[in-house]
Amino acid sequence: MRGFKGGMFGDAFRMGRKFAAGDLQLVILALLAEQPRHGYELIKLLEERSGGFYVPSPGVIYPALTYLEETGLAEVENEGTKKLYSITEAGRRRVEENRDMILHTLAKLERIGEKMAYVKRVFETDRHGADEGDDGDFMQDGGDIRAARMLLRSALRMRYPWSKLEAARIAGILERAATEILQGGRPQTRG
Repeated sequence: MRGFKGGMFGDAFRMGRKFAAGDLQLVILALLAEQPRHGYELIKLLEERSGGFYVPSPGVIYPALTYLEETGLAEVENEGTKKLYSITEAGRRRVEENRDMILHTLAKLERIGEKMAYVKRVFETDRHGADEGDDGDFMQDGGDIRAARMLLRSALRMRYPWSKLEAARIAGILERAATEILQGGRPQTRG
């Protein structure tokens, strides 16, 4: 799969918003080092930290938790029908050995979350009036930009639902547009 290398979201995520299995396991361990958690809490925490960009499915989280338990890096306590996972000493050592990568990945998730929140705020201005709220200065004299955003939203609605291939194509277009905006119209150089 094509990655987001050099693009808006960095190289930690591939198209489809997925972690490599080992990276996800380390991030889960780091979150368990903060406090014991249920699988659902981990899903919600990753969604929250990424501003909704990365929402792992139960089919990804629970096998990772099972692996961590089977390898002695985490342990589980049954609470009725729920399982509470906590980190073991071996898990803490693994987190410490990989602290830099974990911190980098969590920071990237939070940066993505900030970007997603900003994009959401910008798009929300269309619903609440062009020059209202914190983005008022940003939106002044932005009639052309507002019209283009409305056209984009309309195009996305008309194409929805889309296949995985179509979603990848659309994501590529949007990423290229964001990169060009960030570069101030300078052509992107490929090395």
